[in-house]
Amino acid sequence: MLESIYIGMSGLTAYSKGLQTISNNVANLNTAGFKTSTPRFADLYYGQQFQQGASGSGNAGQFGSGVEYAYSSLNFAQGDLRASNGQLDLAIQGNGFLSLLDGSTTRYARTGQFAIGNDGFIEDKSTGLKLAALTSSGSLGPISMTGKQISPPQATQTVEFSDNLSPASTNFSIPNVNVYDANGGKHTLTVAFTPDSDIMPGRWKVTVTDENNLPVQESTLQFNGGIPEPGRDKIDVTLKPVDAPALTFTLDFSSGVTAFSAGSSSTMRVSKSDGYATGTLSSMNIDADGQLVLAYSNGQSDTVGTVALASFKNPQQLVQIGNGFFDASHTAPPDYGASSSGAIGQLMAGATEASNVDLSSEFGQLILIQRGFQASSQVVTAANEMIMQLFQMRGQG
Repeated sequence: MLESIYIGMSGLTAYSKGLQTISNNVANLNTAGFKTSTPRFADLYYGQQFQQGASGSGNAGQFGSGVEYAYSSLNFAQGDLRASNGQLDLAIQGNGFLSLLDGSTTRYARTGQFAIGNDGFIEDKSTGLKLAALTSSGSLGPISMTGKQISPPQATQTVEFSDNLSPASTNFSIPNVNVYDANGGKHTLTVAFTPDSDIMPGRWKVTVTDENNLPVQESTLQFNGGIPEPGRDKIDVTLKPVDAPALTFTLDFSSGVTAFSAGSSSTMRVSKSDGYATGTLSSMNIDADGQLVLAYSNGQSDTVGTVALASFKNPQQLVQIGNGFFDASHTAPPDYGASSSGAIGQLMAGATEASNVDLSSEFGQLILIQRGFQASSQVVTAANEMIMQLFQMRGQG
């Protein structure tokens, strides 16, 4: 009967641990990226006694030693994906894990909220672990934003024009032609066109003035048969800013400009202009390929690294270590890749993955564990009463 007490106690111990697992699941109902654990129980080893005067396994008596809490299996069912306001909040649609660098150790997570740290690396807001990207060799490395906060200026080299300049137009002009010097300074010019067909048919005088209406340069534009004459379809303009080196750029009429009669109405306009001012980082985002895309206030963009996604052959060997992270020291190294719609999964920006806790399932497990605990306590109580009866019988004898 003492064995029965120990067996009952094994049930109390095992179900207490099972209750702890269920309690932890329920407590993390609102923890982003949390994965539930399902308690698993196992019967303890059996001893054998052979009946006296008999031989053979058919006469063997088996005696169980109780139950133990064997392990908890992780449930990697995906939680709901919820939109968030963070530019670098990341979640994964499908399989895969984010990789985060903790010194020389790599941790893994299903979701995370990231920002630029004081050292210029993209890191987890709560722990400071650095988000990992794929290097050119296929290994992992942190994503550095050093030197990426500013987009350097580029001087204007070409201003292209398109549409029609009607020969019947007089004093047609295009205002607000913006060009940029080498320091990123913006200069707003006006390009005016005056017919000069008295000298030669199809000829136009082109006058460029600055924002103060001061002349910058005068030149001529020649049309032949309604299209710009090759060799005379581009005008080089030199601008001399006060606080920047001299800027020379080209007014290009060679592609898409015509001079057909359309009354007094002309539609010629600037179709394309290069050059831009200094830009500051205005937004960050992760595209469908997992690349970190940077957008600047000057309209430019840049990409910095490709977020690494890890794929494990047996995710059940991962160990939860808190803060939504998993330790992979007890499993085979993962395969790394970029975001995709395949086996690794699709990276989602501006979203987080909610906990996959299912309260109905957890409460069902809770009832079963509670019943097991009650039954084990009854075994201990019954065995104790039987022992007390034996003591009483001995006292009566």
